[in-house]
Amino acid sequence: MNRIAPLAVACLLALAGCHKASDTDRADLSHAAASQAPAASTPAAPAPQKPETTLDHVVLDGKPVTVEGMSLQRYVFQPSPQPQVTVVLDKGDWSKEGALRVDMQNAMQWAVTLTVDIDGMKQGDHLHATVGIPAGPPQTLVIPLHATSPRAMGMQAGPPMPYMSGGKRVFVATTVEGTLDLAHVKAVRLGMPAPTAAQTLLFGKLDTSRGDHDLRDAYTGIVDAWGQYTRGQWPGKVDTDEVLRGGRPKTKPGATAEAPTQHKGFDRYGGRTDMPAFKATGWFRTEQRNGRWQLVTPEGHAFFSLGVNVVDDDGGRTYIEGREFMFKDLPRDSGRWTPFYGSTGKSTGDQTASAGIAYHQGKWFDYYSANLFLADGRHWRQAWRTRTIERLDDWGFNTLGNWSDDALSQMHRMAYTRSVNIAGVFGNVSSGYDYWGRMPDPFDPRFAQAADVAAAQAAKEVRDDPWMLGYFADNELAWAGQGPQGRWGLAQGTLRGEARSPAKQAFIAELKKKYGTPAKLAAAWGISLDAWEALDATNFAAPNPDETHPAIADDYSAWLRTYADQYFRTVAQAIHKHDPHHLFLGGRFAVHTPEAVASCAQFCDVVSFNGYADVPEHAFDAAAFAKLDKPALITEFHFGSDDRGPFGKGVVPVWNEQQRGEAYAHYVADAVANPAIVGVHWFQYVDQPVTGRLLDGENAHIGLVAITDRPFTHFVEAVRAANRKTGY
Repeated sequence: MNRIAPLAVACLLALAGCHKASDTDRADLSHAAASQAPAASTPAAPAPQKPETTLDHVVLDGKPVTVEGMSLQRYVFQPSPQPQVTVVLDKGDWSKEGALRVDMQNAMQWAVTLTVDIDGMKQGDHLHATVGIPAGPPQTLVIPLHATSPRAMGMQAGPPMPYMSGGKRVFVATTVEGTLDLAHVKAVRLGMPAPTAAQTLLFGKLDTSRGDHDLRDAYTGIVDAWGQYTRGQWPGKVDTDEVLRGGRPKTKPGATAEAPTQHKGFDRYGGRTDMPAFKATGWFRTEQRNGRWQLVTPEGHAFFSLGVNVVDDDGGRTYIEGREFMFKDLPRDSGRWTPFYGSTGKSTGDQTASAGIAYHQGKWFDYYSANLFLADGRHWRQAWRTRTIERLDDWGFNTLGNWSDDALSQMHRMAYTRSVNIAGVFGNVSSGYDYWGRMPDPFDPRFAQAADVAAAQAAKEVRDDPWMLGYFADNELAWAGQGPQGRWGLAQGTLRGEARSPAKQAFIAELKKKYGTPAKLAAAWGISLDAWEALDATNFAAPNPDETHPAIADDYSAWLRTYADQYFRTVAQAIHKHDPHHLFLGGRFAVHTPEAVASCAQFCDVVSFNGYADVPEHAFDAAAFAKLDKPALITEFHFGSDDRGPFGKGVVPVWNEQQRGEAYAHYVADAVANPAIVGVHWFQYVDQPVTGRLLDGENAHIGLVAITDRPFTHFVEAVRAANRKTGY
């Protein structure tokens, strides 16, 4: 290995009295000379008696400097696969320590990625952290000496770093991976992944601290009385109740919403009257004209669905039990605040969405509803409904998307959708990607019964309502697995199931019908199979498709289509039985296969995709879909940033609020230009809580309005302009 170091071997200075720890190694990288690694033929040097540093494609630059009270040394990381500074320890007993601390500064004008690895004596025993160090003043980098992540604090994204603590900048690595025997620590490595140009960082004192206070402090007091992030400032942030109430239109008790606003050039549902009319049936439907698919309003006019998901007043709920230290000025659970508290038990089921999420049960507080109460008084919910529907109309939306307040739908100001959520006791199958749970087994007779019950319930209040656009079935089912063989996950998962699995028995029956004997199947798949009964074994090792055995992929593909047909046919029959008027809008695909999409196109009126990408066509195979001759509805998309409070940037991140608006406009324009797409629905109306929503800890800035119900003005202006530009 080529090591670049201009200086001879020297011991690092041992520092005493650092953070009250006295029995561990101390190093000062601002005063350390670095060792030149010997050539391979040179005899190994004696084991170091004190901590020493070695440089691998890193060069010391100049003398130590003092910056804001920190003594720092410049280290230039050279272009190479993994340049790094390694501190080899003397004692290596950190059993009483809680965190590694390194004084440092990024000398570049841009953020630099730094990797920190702490190695143990045993092979593979180490901790790893990757941090993005921003340009600017010096700070103390803190690496907890155990695996952790924001999920361990109940949220998916951690607070921005660095932050100010005691007048100093502290950068806590909120994500650390691996395991380490702290009694036998060997070395600390500070590296950089494959820089393409020289990057300069300054390092100084390297030592440890006891306890877990560094990590806890990073999350302490991060939420203010209104549910906002305390350590940041941005336009529209609320700092008093008076500001929260400012600019609110007054709603008289008992007042009702006005009649639907009918804009010039549009019918009452939002269909365009300046285009040639379609046949009016009294219900929303689809029709293709001149190569373009259209939704058609009950009055017979072209309609492009511009919707928003989760337009509801309960989106501010976040768990507080066990992590009260995160919340400042949390109101008492009594008196007028009682309605905004609640409690939820531990989630059950096999979904992985909440895997590793701590603080995932118990008492919660709803900041959004509480803010609405503070602003509007005891009639806050009625005031919110009136204000919200007027906002959405003004911003150019014409549809209430999934999971929206039912009362808004009944105001008959906008089209809306409903979900057929099929739940009950029936079989299931794992595709290997069980984020929201395992796939329902549509071959289980109990599934058809559950679908019938769910469809009846969903249609109960809306089957005769012309404002209802249509039904979705479930949401983001796991039609595929993960990895290069993920497409076949559901087929392989079916064969891995128990013998009693109806889906497994149906698949085996198909194979028997095709091959006749187990020997022929074995030859086609390149496996050993002495008897059909061998397929009944739980965890049967279903082979991966390969070029030498094309029958595997053919059989898996046929089964995936059979499986999807059984699901969509069953659900379609249930919906049409209980509601012959409205559209079946599909299953809101996230992960999907060509077979599932084709099946949905056969049995549904519209194929829906949760299309998280820069443009819709990058969320699904638009060219292949065009051949299916069915319309598509984008039922979820968003763009998030972290400059307005919540830490997460959502599924599709951009740098800032301005780019959110630009990305929205580009996405909507692209969708309108696609002749198969009949609408797009934004996810979601309100920002997610800073400390994570109840369901899975998501905490992203993806809303049209803040947790204080204040619109994000510049983003909303861009949204309004983009929506109006569509012509709908």
